[in-house]
Amino acid sequence: MSENARWLTLPDVAERLEISIVKVHRLIKEGSLIAVQRDGVRQVPAELVRNETVLKHLPGVLTLLHDAGFTDEEALRWLYTADDSLPGTPAEALGGDKAREVKRRAQAVAF
Repeated sequence: MSENARWLTLPDVAERLEISIVKVHRLIKEGSLIAVQRDGVRQVPAELVRNETVLKHLPGVLTLLHDAGFTDEEALRWLYTADDSLPGTPAEALGGDKAREVKRRAQAVAF
C-alpha cells in the first residue's frame, strides 16, 4: 500500500458506517471487512469503506482470497498491488465497473 494511503481505526469505521463497534468487529470476523495491525492499532483502508458502506464486492473477494489460504496481510497486499490491466489496483477497481473482473481474478488465484 502507498505510504499516503488513508487508514481508519475501528471506531472511525463504526462512525462512518453508522454502526456499533461490535458490528464492525463482527464484519471483520465474518470476513466482510479486513483490518490489519498498524502501529499497534487495528485499522482498515479508508478506500474500502465508502458512502457509508463496505464496497459491495469486497466480502466476496476476501472470502475467495481467504479460501486460497491468504492471510489478512497477504489479502491486503493482493488488493493493493498495482495491475496494469486494471485502473490501478484491485482495491481501486472494486469501487468501479471492474469489480466483477477483480472477483474473477481472486477466484483464479484460488485455483
